[in-house]
Amino acid sequence: MRGYYNRQIPAWAKASLLILMFFWVLQSSGCIAAEKDPENQATPNLFIPSLFDPNNRAVAPDPATLRPIRFLTADDYPPFEFLGADGALAGYNIDLARALCEELKISCTIQPRRWDNLIDALEAKEGDAIVASLKETAATRDRARFTAPYYLTPARFVAVAGTKSFDARPEGLRGATIGVLGGSAQEAFLRAFFPGVTLVPFPDREQLMAALLAGQFELAFDDAIGLAIWINAQRNPGCCAFQGGPYLEPRFFGEGVGIGVRRDDDALRLALNWALQRLDERGVMTELYLKYFPVGIY
Repeated sequence: MRGYYNRQIPAWAKASLLILMFFWVLQSSGCIAAEKDPENQATPNLFIPSLFDPNNRAVAPDPATLRPIRFLTADDYPPFEFLGADGALAGYNIDLARALCEELKISCTIQPRRWDNLIDALEAKEGDAIVASLKETAATRDRARFTAPYYLTPARFVAVAGTKSFDARPEGLRGATIGVLGGSAQEAFLRAFFPGVTLVPFPDREQLMAALLAGQFELAFDDAIGLAIWINAQRNPGCCAFQGGPYLEPRFFGEGVGIGVRRDDDALRLALNWALQRLDERGVMTELYLKYFPVGIY
């Protein structure tokens, strides 16, 4: 996963995440029944946390101060940004940029760059904002400022579909063998909070999931976005299913992904924050999530 925040998470966002975890506990305990589709197949309840505090209203920008935005992105990270069959840019981040411009009632362009050249291009004023799941770190904070986050990057357990249900808590998984990506934040999280498990590290997700499907262990633990993308890409989409979670410890998994702007362009950052909050309130963020994540990450 490319991006996540390392700042202290606001109290209102903590409340949203706590609601999400409470919802999961109720569902896993049977207090909330799974919804049924028309063919009586159980499908999990959908929960998408709002990251925008309804009691802390972003200030609407003065239309007279707005200018066209030149977004910078990459084109090699589906479903966030990629080249479609017609050669045009597509993806979650691309649709988000266009929706932001519609909300602000301004024209925009979206220009692809090499991933390792995005901040250089921003500083050179070849663009105004980076919408490419860019990670905010100490290094990037020295060169850009970021909007409020618009999606989270949780970790989750995954098992072969149709296997038993797991009690995905430290006491419930004591003695279990779990596959992870070696050196990942997910491995570090399990070592910190699940001391009773045996971890089997792998160098990449393809090998990790191949081992899971081969029955070398019953659970894998990884970035939920990467897992959702992997599951959705399989010829047999029902091969695997999430178990428990999501896990959102910000020290390990960050606090969400935002849009980067130049450090001296706070007016644009604030305008984008207002537009992001408006899109969230109008349900546009939910529509984008459902469009690009048929296998939900939360």
